[in-house]
Amino acid sequence: MNQLKSRAAARSEDLVDQPGGGGLPGRLGDELRAELIAFRRDLHMHPELGNQEFRTTAAIKDRLEKAGLRPRVLDVGTGLVCDVGEWDGVTPMLALRADIDALPIPDTKVDVPYRSTVPDRAHACGHDVHTTTVLGAGLVLAGLHRQGLLPNAVRLVFQPAEEVLPGGAVDAIESGVLEGVGRIIAVHCDPKVDAGRIGLRVGPITSACDRLEVSLDGPGGHTARPHLTTDLVTAAARVAVDVPALLARRVDARSGLVLTWGRLQTGHAPNVVPQHAELSGTVRCLDLAAWRDAPDLVHAAIDEVAGMHRAKTVINYVRGVPPVVNDAESIGLLDAAMTERRGSYAIEDTEQSLGGEDFSWYLERVPGAMARLGVRPPGDTRGLDLHRGNFDVDEEAITVGVELFTAAALLAGRS
Repeated sequence: MNQLKSRAAARSEDLVDQPGGGGLPGRLGDELRAELIAFRRDLHMHPELGNQEFRTTAAIKDRLEKAGLRPRVLDVGTGLVCDVGEWDGVTPMLALRADIDALPIPDTKVDVPYRSTVPDRAHACGHDVHTTTVLGAGLVLAGLHRQGLLPNAVRLVFQPAEEVLPGGAVDAIESGVLEGVGRIIAVHCDPKVDAGRIGLRVGPITSACDRLEVSLDGPGGHTARPHLTTDLVTAAARVAVDVPALLARRVDARSGLVLTWGRLQTGHAPNVVPQHAELSGTVRCLDLAAWRDAPDLVHAAIDEVAGMHRAKTVINYVRGVPPVVNDAESIGLLDAAMTERRGSYAIEDTEQSLGGEDFSWYLERVPGAMARLGVRPPGDTRGLDLHRGNFDVDEEAITVGVELFTAAALLAGRS
């Protein structure tokens, strides 16, 4: 087994272009680039939901071990952590993070050979690309380490269950992935940015995202005598309409606090006032301080509106994730790394989105940043978006992500 690992490790050195012209080492060779594209396509064909990523975990572990590395499966049974180089116990490491889970939606692509083979499961958020870029960076950095070209140890984090609130980052942190880490970086696919480019932003780049479930109860009865009932249809309708409007007047508009309902269910017959109604939705917020106050504000608004209609409430407010707040120094590192690899023209400013990302939990502990990784084929006008069954990427993004991560690791080690 050791000889097999040694041969695979030696072979991986041949897959890395050597430095030239004074630039940083760590550019992809053609053979490794082709291997990584094939690896991404394999993941895309076999998507697994959060905390069920056993095949994905095994595939990553196998490839890292063949490169002579020693990955450790996280305590929850899926996901891995792996160091490239030996941590000296003192120098803070840079961590590269990927999320490995897929979404519970069907893959509707019809014109690609790597369409999902699992019904109602798809890598429609680009986690297969995130995983492949961190894997590729780990393989390149391992080759550089054997050549004495890696200044400091680098940690690879392959995290499960990003799509499951409050996010697999919480379990990963509890498994010790941040021990010895001084900074953590990540990328997220962005179908609005051309492949070959990245988007950067200092400060908040995503929003907070919580889940809200509300039950309304009261005596039902005949629609001929609504005065003898708690009219839960009307009560639910008023909660659905009035609570978001109330919240908009009780927080600073700049905080971007938005309650959006995704489900309202009540009643079974046209002549029966029901006894029970349910609503569920999400609460999103651009501002960290407002996010911390959101549960109390939402509870009060729901009770106030429901109380006007004599409906009893049970509110389940599920904390999700805070905003991802990019550290300025970490953005500077990503900027320098991309400039080194592709030039400053390949960097664009990006806006804060209302999407949630559990990468934020790492940034509650250590500084770091997330970049938008362009995946749109230049000139493409299809308007693809995340969390849709037809989502796909320009696979040039894999090369960009790997080289961005490797450059960042080398520059961080020299600082």
